[in-house]
Amino acid sequence: MAAVSRRAAWSAVLGVLATLTLPVAIFATRYSDSYDLLHAGFAIPIAAAFGIAAIILARRARVVARASLGRVGGAKAARIGRLLGIFGLCMAASATIALAVYGVLVAVG
Repeated sequence: MAAVSRRAAWSAVLGVLATLTLPVAIFATRYSDSYDLLHAGFAIPIAAAFGIAAIILARRARVVARASLGRVGGAKAARIGRLLGIFGLCMAASATIALAVYGVLVAVG
């Protein structure tokens, strides 16, 4: 397996992790007696880090794939990793906004 293919594959793996981090954290709080839904907010930076890493790895994989004129595989995996990384970042941003709104509502009321 070439180094670029590994980057593309890791991009896809990290994209999946970025997408699944927040739902798994929320699911875990549903069945835990010691954690509340607000504790799932600690997973936001983790999801964002996975998303950023997926996007960076996908970009590097695509650059090398273009330079090799398509002889090096992994273009689809890089595309999937990039899309899932962006989706994970969007989920982290929306969770951050939700926590900020909750904080404002608690402070006001």
